[in-house]
Amino acid sequence: MGDPTTTHAAEVARAYYDSADVDGFYTAVWGGDDIHTGIYEHPDEPVARAAQRTDARMAERVADLLGPGRTVVDLGSGYGGAARHLARAHGCRVVALNISDVQNRRHRELNVRHGLDALIDVVAGSFHRIPAPDGRFDVVWTQEALVHSGDRAHMLAEAVRVLAPGGALVLTDVMAADDAHRDELRPVCERLNVADLATPDFVREQLTRLGLGQVRFDDLSENLLPHYTRLAEDVRRRRRRNGDELAGEPTGAFSDAYLERLRANLPLWVDACEKGLLSWGIFHARR
Repeated sequence: MGDPTTTHAAEVARAYYDSADVDGFYTAVWGGDDIHTGIYEHPDEPVARAAQRTDARMAERVADLLGPGRTVVDLGSGYGGAARHLARAHGCRVVALNISDVQNRRHRELNVRHGLDALIDVVAGSFHRIPAPDGRFDVVWTQEALVHSGDRAHMLAEAVRVLAPGGALVLTDVMAADDAHRDELRPVCERLNVADLATPDFVREQLTRLGLGQVRFDDLSENLLPHYTRLAEDVRRRRRRNGDELAGEPTGAFSDAYLERLRANLPLWVDACEKGLLSWGIFHARR
């Protein structure tokens, strides 16, 4: 049996991402492809476009390890936007490990639609027990997944375990600023059903302790405010129509009650960004 803390966190994450409301939100507002923080060139840029820029920027950090014959594991791969970027742009093979059956099903469908299913293997499972031998992958890639771990030190240890000598880890996560007080972030944590957030210092210390070198953090926290402001504005403008549309855009099931919760919760994230309580960026390190 797994550790009760990590097992509980995994089940909470599975229930969250498998819910029709959350799936509908990520489809309608985030684009249903990349569901992580974006890098914005201007505040009015579509969320999906900014999120795709994050994929490209992360790939730049490990570009020497990407290409035909190279292997990447994407931990918490969501709908597979990053996996498809890596397969399409670099020709590498990607193992996409994810716990949500709903996301995995759509991920596979999109891979087939884009003709990339031969390069991407979607695997149902937990990043706390990666189904791979030691040193299996040239690159370990993960975006906004660490936040859902019930044992973040263990998750990072698993990530390093499957990393080949000379390989690289590249990671993003929405984190607490190093000087933020835990109680100040309680409202935003409750939306994600997590107790707290990691900090950049925690991630840096763990990666160093695990023996990785060249540990770098590209601090891109300035993107958090435009990101959550844009999400809050998009949600505020939307009205349900015909049971399955928001402002005329196709989406999955998306209840009125959940929409109202979003309208209440997303401004809390905007407020946390304005107060400097959150941090986000790209960690990259070498083994």
